Amino acid sequence: MADPAPRIMPFGPDAIAAAAALIAAGEIVAVPTETVYGLAADAGNAEAVARIYAAKGRPSFNPLIVHVPDLTTVEALAEVDEQARALAHRFWPGPLTLVLPLRAGAPIASLVTAGLDTVAIRVPAHRAMRALLEAAGRPLAAPSANRSNGISPTRASHVAASLGARVPLIVDDGACETGLESTIVRGREVLRPGPLTRDVLFPGEGVPLNSGLRGSTEGVVTAPGQLATHYAPNKALRLNAVRAEGDEYLIGFGPVAGDTTLSANGDLIEAAAGLFDALHRADASDRARIAVAPIPATGIGEAINDRLARAATR
Repeated sequence: MADPAPRIMPFGPDAIAAAAALIAAGEIVAVPTETVYGLAADAGNAEAVARIYAAKGRPSFNPLIVHVPDLTTVEALAEVDEQARALAHRFWPGPLTLVLPLRAGAPIASLVTAGLDTVAIRVPAHRAMRALLEAAGRPLAAPSANRSNGISPTRASHVAASLGARVPLIVDDGACETGLESTIVRGREVLRPGPLTRDVLFPGEGVPLNSGLRGSTEGVVTAPGQLATHYAPNKALRLNAVRAEGDEYLIGFGPVAGDTTLSANGDLIEAAAGLFDALHRADASDRARIAVAPIPATGIGEAINDRLARAATR
């Protein structure tokens, strides 16, 4: 039997007040950010954070990103060096997550950090998440609002289809603008590619990409989004396809036309914004498998290919 439908409220004062009341009561809510919809809870309330893990079916060794309203709040929770501060001034609010040393005594539940001595933290730009942060008055842990290892949600309908009544409220503010999870940086290392590319963050410096569990020290997850299998549809996924086989739903790009396309004119920013939405449509189609056209691994294409590679690992 399908899960009962969750409550969905359009963004506005009533929705934010209802969401903040649930946060104060130790519950979880789904709210959009500029990247994807997040499943938010009070980052200092261990029971509330546990509800995130339970709703998602997420392994507890996989840490969560903490969302806060400003750099001042970040500095109260984590140790911010000059390099991190420079990145924060340039790219916050926005889709950048910094992995920073956790301050001793910071009011963050250890379940958020998976017991690590670092915290993944960002200042979001989206009006709904910022309004909720202000109304709740608390740092919010907020991974993507979907079942663990599933396709990330960029619309309220994606959240509802994935989580059902496991989330008591979804704040609906339309499709997410960026459509890919934030770029994660630790020191001078990119742990997860995202909307902010390495060349934008560290121009001309050749900063390494160390994404994926295989690249982390001794196979230990040190930040969100490092699992080798992630963002996956229910169906098998074939990459770099120039045409569909008989049972495949083809997601096109550029000159490769498909059942849908990420961008007919080869715009990688448009492709990133529509990636998860296209995967959701393909997964819901009557075809047995999914194929995706080749995507150039330049600029934000690096992040798109990172997500597709993880989605294809089953």
